[in-house]
Amino acid sequence: MELDLRSRVVVVTGAARGIGAVIAQRFAAEGARVVALDLAFPEEPDARPVDRVTCDVADPSSVEAAVAEVVSRHGTIDVLVNNAGINVEGAVADLDWERWRTCFDVNVGGVFLMSQAVAPVMQNAGRGRIINAASFAAIIPSVGSAAYAASKAAVVQLTRVLASELGPFDITVNAYAPGMVPTAMNGFADMPQEAQDRLLDTLSLRRWESPDDVANLLLFLASDAASYITGTLVDVSGGKLATQIPARAHGR
Repeated sequence: MELDLRSRVVVVTGAARGIGAVIAQRFAAEGARVVALDLAFPEEPDARPVDRVTCDVADPSSVEAAVAEVVSRHGTIDVLVNNAGINVEGAVADLDWERWRTCFDVNVGGVFLMSQAVAPVMQNAGRGRIINAASFAAIIPSVGSAAYAASKAAVVQLTRVLASELGPFDITVNAYAPGMVPTAMNGFADMPQEAQDRLLDTLSLRRWESPDDVANLLLFLASDAASYITGTLVDVSGGKLATQIPARAHGR
C-alpha cells in the first residue's frame, strides 16, 4: 500500500523531543512538509528537514500566531497531530487545583485550541486530517492518575464531536491510545527488572512500545487509505490487558 504523503503539510505539536520528534521525522521521511511546534527546541539539527515554530498550545494567542505562521510559510495545513501533553500524578485528595487545571489546559485545551485554529484552513481546502493523542489511561486509568486519565478521556470525546462537526468538509478526526513507550517522563526502561516485568506482563505483545509503533499508525490515519475512518479511538498499546493475565501465553 502506497500511503503517498508527499508534499502534505503536517503540523505536529510537542515535537521538540521524544515521541513527537519521532512522529515529525517519520512524516518527513514520507516526503511531507513537516512543521514542528513546541515551547522551545534543541540546538542540534533534525535528521531530516523539519520546519520549526515556537508555540504554547495552552495559550490562544500563541496558537493563533503559530497557525498563521504555518499557513504563511506553506499555504495550508493538511494534517494536524495533537501530540503535545503533560502528565500530572497524584491522588485526588492530594492534587491541588493549579496542577489539575494545568493538566487540562495542555492536554485538552491544547487539542481544542489547535483544532479550532486549524479547522478553517482545512474547511477552505475541503479536506484534512486531525489526529489526537489520547492514552491507554483513557480506557483503563491507574490509581493516582485522575488528572491525566480524565484529561485523556476528554480528548476522546472531543475527538468524536469534532469528527461529526467537521465531517461535512471531508475532514477526519481520530484519537490514538499508546500504551507503554519508555520516555524520560515515565522512566519505564530505568525501573528495576522486577518492576519492568510486572508492567510487561500486562501486554499481549510482551515488549516495550516504540515511538515508531505509534508513528506507523499516524502515517496510515493521515493517508487517503484511512479516508473513511473517523470519530474513533485506536488502541495502539500492544494488547495491554486484552485478557486478564496476558503473561500466561508467554509462559510466565
